[in-house]
Amino acid sequence: MLKIPQPVLELMDTLENAGFPAYTVGGCVRDSLLNRVPKDWDITTSAHPDRVRQIFRNEKISLDGLAHGTVVVYREEEPYEITTFRKDGAYTDHRHPDSVCFVDDIRDDLVRRDFTVNALAYSPKRGMVDLFHGQKDLENKLIRCIGESKRRFTEDAFRMIRALRFSSVFEFTIEPETAEGIHALCPTLRDISGDRKRKELMKLLCGNGVGYILRSFPDAFSVMIPEIKTMVGYDQNNRHHVYDLWEHTVRAVENTAPDPILRLTMLLHDTGKPATKTIENGECHFRGHPEVSARISQRVLEELSFDRATANRVMLLVENHDLLMQLNENKPDEIKSFLRRKLQTLGEENLRDIIRVNRADRIATGTRTIQQVDEWTQTVSAMLDELLTEKPAFSKNDLALKGDDLKALGLYGAEIGKMQRLILAKIAEGYLKNDAEEIESFIKSQH
Repeated sequence: MLKIPQPVLELMDTLENAGFPAYTVGGCVRDSLLNRVPKDWDITTSAHPDRVRQIFRNEKISLDGLAHGTVVVYREEEPYEITTFRKDGAYTDHRHPDSVCFVDDIRDDLVRRDFTVNALAYSPKRGMVDLFHGQKDLENKLIRCIGESKRRFTEDAFRMIRALRFSSVFEFTIEPETAEGIHALCPTLRDISGDRKRKELMKLLCGNGVGYILRSFPDAFSVMIPEIKTMVGYDQNNRHHVYDLWEHTVRAVENTAPDPILRLTMLLHDTGKPATKTIENGECHFRGHPEVSARISQRVLEELSFDRATANRVMLLVENHDLLMQLNENKPDEIKSFLRRKLQTLGEENLRDIIRVNRADRIATGTRTIQQVDEWTQTVSAMLDELLTEKPAFSKNDLALKGDDLKALGLYGAEIGKMQRLILAKIAEGYLKNDAEEIESFIKSQH
């Protein structure tokens, strides 16, 4: 038996007492059976919208979805959607049904849904309605279309992206006939708006099953993000890389924490490699690819309608993703000096994310074990922690001596700014500490 919230039970009882069967349906049933906490509880009923409106006429309701058969009823300011059983008409625009008609049988409503695991309905009074063996597919961890997949994806191409997202988030396999439909019809994904693709893509990338999806459906991703196409099967032919470019990218995504910014960064971090390829002594090199990848990322993020703050952050991480590759692991003083300088230009938050990105990138080369990479990452992180205890200065506002202090020491006008820049540089080099007495002594030695 599903654990249904009390407000939902009360709404269903009200409908049942009025003579209309009512069920919880879709994602809330699926998530409950997977022992996940549903985000929303949707109710479906045989009562037509006008009847639902009449039944709950004394309560706060919203009629914005009335054309689609949905009445929203509020309980303690929480919205609950109540939708009439319905049957869809033809899909001539390959996205929305041309018409919907209300029906009295829940079976007609369930047959129009996308996947078997989303076509489950439950009522405490009437039990589970599972016409398409959705519970079995949940047990077997399968995403399967209801009916013929090519027909369902032709009706609505967006269902393909949902299949990929569900598979990644739930770590489910996509059933072979459904997968065949995606491979056959994924070119129609180009007609989906960037905004809709973005929302699903971010959920997909943060799923634990993202590696399976990226490896199994590079054709679909190449339609959603055309810049990916040249990466698939691309031989890097470089001694620092074991895998082709797409497999390297997939492994980099997999080895990054499920944070949307970081995973999007790893998906795009090497998109500039094919355009920067040179061959020297029979080996490929990709000098300048981070900058090119950042420019490509900007184009991709604009196409997917990302907000400016997110786009800027991803581009910064992409452009600096191999920043730590130039460091000599056997020269800790050089590493510390490097980190000091980058703290000033990038700040702590960005630098820590670059360390995380670098870890994923190193693991994905296949030339080192995860243990070896983690030891290196821990060493660099510890150095950064140590530097931060020194209260480093990122800008003139962070300096222990301010502009007025420099005036008191005899500096004027442009001399103050010039001296502040010099002090910041010396702190970054490790020559100075951000300490008032030490800075004062340095100024006196210079002026």
